[in-house]
This record gives sequence, structure tokens and C-alpha cells, in this order.
Amino acid sequence: MIDFLTMPRISVRLQRQARRAVLLATLAVLSACASNDEAFDAAQDLQEAYEQAQSSIQNGNYRRGIQILEAIQARYPFSDVARQIQLDLMYAYYKSGAPELAVEAADTFMRENPIHPRVDYALYIKGLAYFDDDPGMLERWFRKNTDKRPPKDVEQAYQAFRRLVERYPASEYAPDAQQRMVYLKNRLAAYETEVADYYLRRGAYVAAANRAKNALESYNGAESNVESLRIMIAAYEGLGMNDLAADARRVLELNFPDS
Repeated sequence: MIDFLTMPRISVRLQRQARRAVLLATLAVLSACASNDEAFDAAQDLQEAYEQAQSSIQNGNYRRGIQILEAIQARYPFSDVARQIQLDLMYAYYKSGAPELAVEAADTFMRENPIHPRVDYALYIKGLAYFDDDPGMLERWFRKNTDKRPPKDVEQAYQAFRRLVERYPASEYAPDAQQRMVYLKNRLAAYETEVADYYLRRGAYVAAANRAKNALESYNGAESNVESLRIMIAAYEGLGMNDLAADARRVLELNFPDS
């Protein structure tokens, strides 16, 4: 899986868009100021501030970069540069460990700019903000089964990446989003199967069958599909629904002949 902690393509793209954003902001300032001297000073200050924010972010000083970007955003809330600031902020929020702010910034950008060419990027950042690939140091140390842990924010991450892949299949972020969706689908399916098994072991056959069926239908192709089918067979047999149990067994044998 691609390491999303280092994304050189994003930083290069941000630099290119930074120059464009500064130019647009300069034109907006020129049209609004009273004199050419005042316009030049304002544009120069804005450009210097933006470059300082970019430098801070690239150097890992996200707090400083965020402070500068938020100040620019407050000063020019309705300018063209404000859109680029939103994109920069959602990335800085995400990298600084503030996923809630990153999601909020991404949602705001998409709501205010539904046809903007960078909506795919906003979806990507939103997915990354929700994405949780690390079970935690203590859980790794004690080898705990994370499938039994409720998948916090996993569904939101999956839906964000899914929307990105379906709406923007040619996006440069789509391949990585697809890889993450595979992991997320397996994570979600595994949790559903764990819950189904819990019900089965307690004799709640209807709940077990329904939960296992949901895992199969919602996350077809997941690694735990074979276990979901086994649970369905056992649950239907427990309910005396032998025809349904036989159907599930045929599906199991057809799709997993070596199981």
C-alpha cells in the first residue's frame, strides 16, 4: 500500500496552484484598491504570506502554516484565492493530526464548489482523514484481534473513497483510493462476520443469518466471505431451514471449493 504520509505529487501540485492562486488574488486586490502603490503592497504582502505558509507546511510546521492560511482566508473570504486556501487547509489539518477539521474543510469546499476540478482531491483528503490503518501499539504488542473492535470511521472512509473512484475514475488519486478500499472492505466485512459469529454462538440464529448475509451482500469479494457463508449455513440449520442451508452450502462450494 502506498505510504500516504509522504505525498510528493501533492506538494508539487500545491506549489503550481499556489502561484496561480497568488496571481488571481493579486488581480482581485488590484481591482479593489484605491491606488497602484497600495495595490502592489497588498499583493506583495499576500504573496509573501502565502509562500511562508507553504514553506511552513512543507517543513512540517503545520501549526504555523495553518495560522497563516486562516489569516489569509479571513482577510479574503470571497476571493479566488480563498478556494485554494481551503484546499491547503484541509491538507494541513489532516497532516497536523486534526481529522475533524480536515473533514469539515473538505465538506465545506465540496458544498460550496460542487463542480470545482479539485473535488476529487477534497474527497481524497476526507477519506484519508477517516482512514485508520493502525490498530495501535498496545494492540499490536498483545496481538489483539482488531476485527472484534467496532470499525471507527471506517465506513466514512470507505464511502469517501468509493465516491472518488466512481465519480472521478481518471483522478490521480483514484488508484490509491482503490487500494485503500480493499483494506476497508475487508475490515468492515470482518467485523460484520465477527458480530454474526457472536450471535450464532449464543443461539440467536436469525440475527446471525441476517448479519452474515449483510456482510456478503455489502462487501462481496472480502476475505471473510467464506466464514460468512459458513455462519449462514449453521444459522439456517439451527432454524430448521434446510433448503436455505443447502443453497448457502452450494454457494460456498462453488465459490470456495478448497474451503
